[in-house]
Amino acid sequence: MSFQPHLSPQQAAFYRSIPKVDLHRHLEGSLRLDTMQAVIREHEITMPMTRGLAALVQMQTNEPSNSETFLSKFQTLRMLYRSPEIIRRVTREAIIDAAADNVRYLELRFSPAALSRVRQFPLGEVIDWVVDSAAQASRECDIQVRLIVSINRHEPVALGEEIARLAVEQRGRGIVGLDLAGNEAQFPAAPFLDIFRQARAGGLKLTLHAGEWGGADNIRQALEEFEADRIGHGVRVLEDENLMALAAERGTPFEVCLTSNFQSGVVAGLDGHYLPRLLAAGVNVTLNTDDPSIEGITLGSEYGLATEALGVSLPALKERILAASQAAFLPEAERRLLVESLRGQLNA
Repeated sequence: MSFQPHLSPQQAAFYRSIPKVDLHRHLEGSLRLDTMQAVIREHEITMPMTRGLAALVQMQTNEPSNSETFLSKFQTLRMLYRSPEIIRRVTREAIIDAAADNVRYLELRFSPAALSRVRQFPLGEVIDWVVDSAAQASRECDIQVRLIVSINRHEPVALGEEIARLAVEQRGRGIVGLDLAGNEAQFPAAPFLDIFRQARAGGLKLTLHAGEWGGADNIRQALEEFEADRIGHGVRVLEDENLMALAAERGTPFEVCLTSNFQSGVVAGLDGHYLPRLLAAGVNVTLNTDDPSIEGITLGSEYGLATEALGVSLPALKERILAASQAAFLPEAERRLLVESLRGQLNA
């Protein structure tokens, strides 16, 4: 289910052709439906298939758009990670699919705990499988890929400590950041503060899901206590004008995911949508996918949504793409090369 305008084949091809940056894409929300079906058959996984697999793993037009429905899709997806080969395959395919949409720079985030849970794989081995597969797919597809490791708020702090430690150890192999994800409305961020401070000291950049299902205070906490480099979603910054002004003054990048926020119940629809207000307030918005398989979208279609339905001009869209490249978790010299490369492609 999406709330996107109908794009003609020519429009769809145009938005697909635009060089893109995706800073907020979850591996666990990027699985191909045919791959899921193959895994279910091969491993003889029993599922309640009365409505078909798509209804279990993708948002449907006849179900409510809220956090409960959205998060329920991951419960099915987490049953599928049955072997190292599956984890390597879904990593590779997520990157291939991004490259096919002309994503030039991708930060793919993943939860080692979610990938390991069904078979109790060692967390370090899971990270190795993702890192190795991502590096190979990046070379094959000529797409620059970096990885962000996610910790979930509902999981034990001790588990988060172990995952963060492993992420720091793998920093030289493409892992660039640490993310705090999960249901912020029910689980606070505060217990994870020391973990994130240690990760920063270990050389990782920080991004937190905040102001999605929780209020603006969560964004303030992420900025002031966690000193987050970026904010995941963050749309409820609109609830606090002073905080919105602070975020705009600092230029903190917000990883906005349009269709995701509709399907998960953060916004009710296109009318009164937050994106134009964020841009008008000077918030440093970047456009991203979140969970493209669950949502039934691509980053190209999200660009189409922003321009064709929400009134973002093409020059403004290009500015947001460059803003995303400037927010990449890369060393300064690499980031400068990325920005200049994209600037040349966008001006062509």
